[in-house]
Amino acid sequence: MSRPAASPGGVEQRRQAMARATQRHAFGWLVFANTVGLGLGLLLLWPELNGAMSPFTYGRWMPVHLNGQLYGWCSVPLLGLLFAACLDWRHPHAHHHARVALAAWSLAVAGGVVSWLAGESSGKLFMDWSGWARPLLPVAMLVLWTLLAGHVWWRLRRPPPANRVSTSLLIGLALALVALLPLPGIFFWAADPGVYPPVNPGSGGATGASLLGSTLGIITLFGALPYLLSIPRRAPTTPSSSGRPAPSGSELSFGGALIASWIIYAVIDHGHASHTARDQILGLGSLFVWIPLAGWHLAAFAWPNVARRWLVSAYVCWGLLVASGWVTFLPGWSEALKFTHGLVAHAHLAMAGLVTAVHHALLTCLDPAPANQGRASSAPWAFLTWHLGLAVHLLSLFLLSMLEEANPAGLFLSDGPSQLLMAVRALSGAAMLVASFSWLKQAWSR
Repeated sequence: MSRPAASPGGVEQRRQAMARATQRHAFGWLVFANTVGLGLGLLLLWPELNGAMSPFTYGRWMPVHLNGQLYGWCSVPLLGLLFAACLDWRHPHAHHHARVALAAWSLAVAGGVVSWLAGESSGKLFMDWSGWARPLLPVAMLVLWTLLAGHVWWRLRRPPPANRVSTSLLIGLALALVALLPLPGIFFWAADPGVYPPVNPGSGGATGASLLGSTLGIITLFGALPYLLSIPRRAPTTPSSSGRPAPSGSELSFGGALIASWIIYAVIDHGHASHTARDQILGLGSLFVWIPLAGWHLAAFAWPNVARRWLVSAYVCWGLLVASGWVTFLPGWSEALKFTHGLVAHAHLAMAGLVTAVHHALLTCLDPAPANQGRASSAPWAFLTWHLGLAVHLLSLFLLSMLEEANPAGLFLSDGPSQLLMAVRALSGAAMLVASFSWLKQAWSR
C-alpha cells in the first residue's frame, strides 16, 4: 500500500462506504446464522427430517449456526469498530482497505462453513476449526492486522495538529496492535483438539476464573466503545490544565473498578477449580458491581437516538446475564442446568440479547453523517419483533429446562409438552429471522 495522498474531500464518504460495507457483512451473517438456527429448530421438532437431509444432518449444521453467529454476526461489527478507530480516512483507498479486510474475514468464515458441513470438526465448542480450514481465520486476522497497523503508522507520522485524535490515543492503539500480533498464532494453537482450558471438576463446565476473565474482556471492550467511536460526552465537563475535558466521575469509577476487577481475576485460582471453591464464587460474584457501573458509564455519552434504544436493551440483558450467570454457577444450580436448555437460554440471552443490542448501537455510530445514523436498524417494528421473539424464545427454553429436570425422558420421546415448547421456540426464531431480514434489506437499500 502507498502512503496516504492528500485528499481534502471525501473523508466522510469513505467512512460512510466503510459503514455500509460493515453493516452488509454483519447483517448478512446474522440472517444466514438465524436461518440455520431456524432449520435446527425444525429438525428438533421433526427429527425424521434428518434422514431426508443426510449427510447434512443436525450434527453438521450445529457448528455452522454457532460459529456463524460468533465469527460472523458477533465479530464483524467489531471489525467496523477497529476501522473507525484505526484507519486514516484521508487515504483515498481507506474504504477499499476496509472492504479487503471484511472480504478476507467473511471468506474465512465461509470456508469454515464448508468444512463443518463436510464433517470436519475438532469437537471443541466454538473452536471447530480443523484440517484445511484451521489456518483460514488466522490468515484473515493477519490481513486485518496489517491494514490496521499500516494506517496507525501513517497517522503517527503526521504532525500532531493534522490528527483529529490525540497522539496519546494513537500510541495506545499502536501498543494494542503490537499486543494483538501474536493472536493469530495463539488462535491456531488453541484450535488443536488436544488443547483445552481449565475445567471445573465439580460440573465439567467452565471455572469461575475463566468466566470472570472472559466477561472482564467484554466489559473492557464495551467500556472503550464511546472513545473508539468518538462519541461526545453529554454533560459539560470542567477543562483540565491541558485544555482537554477532565475525566467525569463515571469514567473514573469505571476505570478504577476495572483495574480492581482485573486484580481480583489475577489473584484467584486459574487452574482446575470447582464451583464450590469460595474464591471462584466470590470472584464471579464481583461482576455485580458492573450492573450499575456499566449503565452509569455509557449514559455519560451523547449516543444517537437509535443507539440509545439499543443500549437500554443491552443494559437490561446485561443485568439479567450477571444475575442469572452467577446464580446458575452456584453448587446445586450448576449440576441441574449444565446439560439442559437452561444453559441454551443463557447463551441466547448473551448472544441474541446483549451482543446483538450492543452491535446495533455500534453499527449505528459507524456512519459519520447524523442523518444516516441508525438507518440500518431504525425500523421500530423490527426492534419490537426481535425483542418479543427473543423473550418468547428464552421463556420456551427455560420451561424446556424445567421439563428436562422433572422428566428427562419426555424430551427424547417427543412428548406433548416438549413438542409444544419446541414449536413455540421455532416460531419465535422465525420472528427474529424476519427482523434480521429487515435490517439486511435496509443496509443494502442505502
